[in-house]
Amino acid sequence: MGAGLILLGAAVLLVALTLKKTIIVVRQAQTMVIERVGKYSRSLSSGVNLVIPWFDQPRALDWHQVISLPSGETITRRYRSSTIDLRETVYVFPRQNVITKDNVVVEIDALIYFQVTDPVRATYEIANLPDAIEKLTQTTLRNVIGELDLDQVLSSREHINTKLREILDEATHKWGAKVARVELKDINPPRDIRDAMEKQMRAERDRRAAILTAEAGKQSAILEAEGIRQSEINKAEGDKQAKILAADAEAAARLKVAEAEAQAIERITAAIKGTGGDPARYLIAIRYIEALKQMVSGSNNKVVYLPYEATGVLSSLGGIREMLAGPEKKS
Repeated sequence: MGAGLILLGAAVLLVALTLKKTIIVVRQAQTMVIERVGKYSRSLSSGVNLVIPWFDQPRALDWHQVISLPSGETITRRYRSSTIDLRETVYVFPRQNVITKDNVVVEIDALIYFQVTDPVRATYEIANLPDAIEKLTQTTLRNVIGELDLDQVLSSREHINTKLREILDEATHKWGAKVARVELKDINPPRDIRDAMEKQMRAERDRRAAILTAEAGKQSAILEAEGIRQSEINKAEGDKQAKILAADAEAAARLKVAEAEAQAIERITAAIKGTGGDPARYLIAIRYIEALKQMVSGSNNKVVYLPYEATGVLSSLGGIREMLAGPEKKS
């Protein structure tokens, strides 16, 4: 009786174990490589899959994962897994030292995003896919950084990322993986280099500030000179216009005076001719009288002699008197 129960229990256990090995559930975005008697048979899709128990076995793969702790330290966890994740995976590389072209040692943290596209190749073409990608990335990163100076490394991250992605994608294609992108998370030069870079940055900013100040002074001087020049031009234009207007006014005044004198002379001439006198003698006498008036108009002026022509003036005065008195006598 006891032996029968033992055999029954063993049969039940064998049946349960057989069912467990027959039914395999694969989660979404995962797959599993099945080998039948040590040879590749098929890849399981998501959902419930039936396999031949004891003959079909899942192939286990070596994986490792880098975990960043809150303290800043990183630990690497290595494990074996029979499922392959088909999602894009982010792999964080530990910080490594790289030498630039100008012999500066820099510490670089890198991130790589890759995805398994062919589970069969990822299983049989490479022994440890994550480890292979890590080592390939490290060597490629050293080669790429070694061709650049420190300034180029700090200013050409996009160029470095693109070049790394192209090289890694070409190399990992035969492993059934695709490198989507590579990112340089952090680049840390040595402390003395950082201090020198900060001093250089301050000097560059001071130089730019001095240049801007000089440019501002230059522009200010130019604008001030332009303002003075324009002011002088406007002043000269104003003086010119004022002189032109003054000359026009003086000319107009002289014309008016000349017209008035001409009219006066015409009337005098007509009047003198009407009396039978000589207008020329009259006008000359008037001019001499005006000249003599100006000569004796001052308080300290003294006339000590008369010019010879003064006798002609006196005779002209007598003629004027006779000319003016003539009409009375005639009347």
